[in-house]
Amino acid sequence: MEVELLSQQQALARQQVDVASIFAEHHVGLVRLALIMVGDQATAEDVVQEAFARTHAGRARLRDADKALAYVRSAVLNGCRSVLRRRATVFRRAVPYEPPVWSAESAALLGEERREVLLALRELPRRQREALTLRYYFDLSDQEVATTMGVNASTARSTIARGLAALGRALGEES
Repeated sequence: MEVELLSQQQALARQQVDVASIFAEHHVGLVRLALIMVGDQATAEDVVQEAFARTHAGRARLRDADKALAYVRSAVLNGCRSVLRRRATVFRRAVPYEPPVWSAESAALLGEERREVLLALRELPRRQREALTLRYYFDLSDQEVATTMGVNASTARSTIARGLAALGRALGEES
């Protein structure tokens, strides 16, 4: 009898996952995350849309409504990884992928220093770039970064530390 009650409670919790409200609250931030990862707006929007579509389709399988946002973030990161893998396959023998040229408006708004940081960030290995973006752009805790990336908290912390050191070297700062 208790097993049935537990499964009914789980079913109620699963029904409470409101993907539309997560979309309304976090869509812009997730598109920005994807934009940093893949380098162009259209692809970033496609990755985020696909992540939300798959989350919505499988919302009944989500075990914990509180972790739905972390699940969507992970889906976005995985989608970005897939896009970058496909690009690497297509451009393996071609000219390496260059991020889009910044418009005059963007350059004026962002400022030269921020643009240098973003360019240096793009040169980091994928895992360090993801960890730094989640930690400092989304202001997630080390544990949340670890959960999103699917690694241990200590791995996330060391990846962030190595990424910061590499970013400092790329920007010419003394450690």
